[in-house]
Amino acid sequence: MRETYPTDLSDAQWIHLQPYLPTPKAEGRPRTHSLRDVLDAIFYVLKSGCHWRLLPHDFPPWSTVYYHFRRFRSKGLWSFILKGLHAAERKRVGKDPQPKAAIMDSQSVKTVESAHPSGYDAHKNLKGRKRHLLVDTLGLPLSVYLTSADVQDRVGARCLLAGLKPFVPRLKKIWADGAYTGEKLARWCQEQGEWELQIVERSSSADSEGFVVLPHRWIVERTLGWLMRNRRLSKDYERKVQSSESFMEVAMIRLILKRLAREV
Repeated sequence: MRETYPTDLSDAQWIHLQPYLPTPKAEGRPRTHSLRDVLDAIFYVLKSGCHWRLLPHDFPPWSTVYYHFRRFRSKGLWSFILKGLHAAERKRVGKDPQPKAAIMDSQSVKTVESAHPSGYDAHKNLKGRKRHLLVDTLGLPLSVYLTSADVQDRVGARCLLAGLKPFVPRLKKIWADGAYTGEKLARWCQEQGEWELQIVERSSSADSEGFVVLPHRWIVERTLGWLMRNRRLSKDYERKVQSSESFMEVAMIRLILKRLAREV
């Protein structure tokens, strides 16, 4: 019996997560470590920010934990789990599983030396990567995409939204800040998915008042804040952008599970 940690899945959370997990194959060697213990270890890494090799010894071996994290990433299972839980959470609060409106924004974060690609964001005076995020009105991700920090938001938006139409068929409106202003991007959104891109500008009166919560934009900014509560995401420590995107998905999976478990 291993020690329990605050990041461990509760029984109620495990019930919600289990239907989306792969079942063991009938052939081959049976699992030595339970998938629940492996996921607890991944959540521990996400929250604490520790190296894989520095996992406490009462978890499964770090190589086993990392193998499952990488396997879920390569097979698209993190995205699959997030989409399933996302729909379940929208149903829980009385919303249609498919949203009609979304909010888009980006966040530049520093990277480690081995990270590639990375670039310099002159606006933020920061070298690293840029997280592009599209969320629904609950602040839950519909799409995530990472680029080097020197990529403009309008360029990153096309990467974020490209090919998204089949997965969000009811989406009609996207709110964004002034960095996404431009007729070319607005026209591209109409052609790509018949989406109306609406820019939420800061008013002149808001400039004189200091900090003001802007309509709709605060939702995605809150989501970016949620991500930063996880030490592994406070900086981009991953060598590959695919791992960075996966950790963002894992963070939101953890958040949604906490909400769903309240109803059990």
